[in-house]
Amino acid sequence: MDGPDSFPALSPKKPQQPGHMVNKITVVGAGNVGATTAQRIAEKELARTVVMVDVAEGIPQGKGLDQWQSAPIEGFDSRVIGSNGYDETAGSDIVVITAGIARKPGMSRDDLLNTNAGIVKQVSEQIKATSPNAIVIVVSNPLDVMCYVAKEVTGFPRERVIGMAGVLDTARYRGFLAEAMDVSVRDIQAMVLGGHGDTMVPLISYTSVSGIPVTQLLAKDKLDAIVDRTRNGGAEIVKHLKTGSAYYAPSAGAVQMVEAIVNDQRRILPCAAWLEGEYGMSGLYLGVPCKLGRGGLLQVVEVELTDAERAALEQSAQAVRDPMAAIKL
Repeated sequence: MDGPDSFPALSPKKPQQPGHMVNKITVVGAGNVGATTAQRIAEKELARTVVMVDVAEGIPQGKGLDQWQSAPIEGFDSRVIGSNGYDETAGSDIVVITAGIARKPGMSRDDLLNTNAGIVKQVSEQIKATSPNAIVIVVSNPLDVMCYVAKEVTGFPRERVIGMAGVLDTARYRGFLAEAMDVSVRDIQAMVLGGHGDTMVPLISYTSVSGIPVTQLLAKDKLDAIVDRTRNGGAEIVKHLKTGSAYYAPSAGAVQMVEAIVNDQRRILPCAAWLEGEYGMSGLYLGVPCKLGRGGLLQVVEVELTDAERAALEQSAQAVRDPMAAIKL
């Protein structure tokens, strides 16, 4: 019979392959998206210190303390701290920007434009001053334009300013597909490109279930309905919540990107990247397949698109350029 040492039930389970962990990751914004992002980063032990910054007095400190007190139960050693200023964030390896006002029912992402541009501009100035070598992941809406604001204000190269939208849009798309076909979400390979809004482009030609093209498994009208629901995935949640917007899936999307960078995973994920000729476009942020690793954006991957997909991507780009032109920096 085994001795008492064989009772592992009381030791918290550790991640099976602990990554390399960076020194410090900052999350700007301690609202629902920011706080959930910080907790997930800590639980995965992606950084020694996780700093949550927010202008609201006491909120980041209180939430940070609460999160740290979950560490003995969840079994992580990442130290979570909250702050109202940027001194504690100095020298961050990665900064996730979630700050900004959330959508309310009836609002489009573009309605948030100038308010959030002002917020993201201030945040970017602080990041540039305190963490000049950081990789910045933007989550604030309207996403593609906020990435542009962050890149312009920090002056960082495109490798170090990327946006989280495609991972979320793709997760919604995969979730709806899994439901419709009654299969595991794990077996659905898919990618949603374009701007993070009503013009996003789910690539049906690249959607498969364990390698089987989705068009062999679902009728066109069902697929079209799922594409439509994906485009309105955020609005559907806003309508239910009434006083806020999604945060569990957006935070999971941001952390998947952080993890790919910290652990140099070379994952190909749909992210908002600054285009410099790829897909025949330049001078804007757009959701495209990106290879992520320790340096941030390692490569924009160009895939062949059908004529319809290419036209949809062009239309999506225009929907990013218009609000971008309205921004005063």
